[in-house]
Amino acid sequence: MAINFLFFFLAAIALILCQTVLLPGNALFDQGVDLLFIVVLQISLNVSHFTAVAGIVLLGAMMDSISGGPFFIHTFSYLWVYIIVQLSRQFVFHRSALFVIAVSTAAVGIQQMLTLFSIFASQGEPDLLNIDYSLLVQQLFFGAIYIPVGVWGLNMMRQVYTNLVRKSRRSVVRSQGD
Repeated sequence: MAINFLFFFLAAIALILCQTVLLPGNALFDQGVDLLFIVVLQISLNVSHFTAVAGIVLLGAMMDSISGGPFFIHTFSYLWVYIIVQLSRQFVFHRSALFVIAVSTAAVGIQQMLTLFSIFASQGEPDLLNIDYSLLVQQLFFGAIYIPVGVWGLNMMRQVYTNLVRKSRRSVVRSQGD
């Protein structure tokens, strides 16, 4: 359990650094898709108990505090993704690529809807007319591409990490037996 927590924590820190420091000036990643959906989706697919919810709330609180946007947007969107995955994994094969693409697109859409609602609640309807809706469509498109690829890559890194931890445990046990 602690090993999974350490892996997801390090992955989240790496993605936060990429999203906030490395990628904002990159032309390929100018659409602003939230990279932490990769970790949230990975946690939602692999962990189904209370610690997953606590970890997702912690990730949301971290992103809410550093994003500069309306507070709780990240937390609520991450929790909705977790709820969607947990409810639908009983009916759908949750490891399929189509499921991951659908949930990734829904995740970006949920975050966009929460952002639009916060704009409407704070500034009113006229400001909703000034929004670049083509950017929202581009974010949905790129979210459907980047997030599943990121989940696949993170899953591969998690398998390598797990194998390395098992290998190091075996070597420690062998050295204690000598």
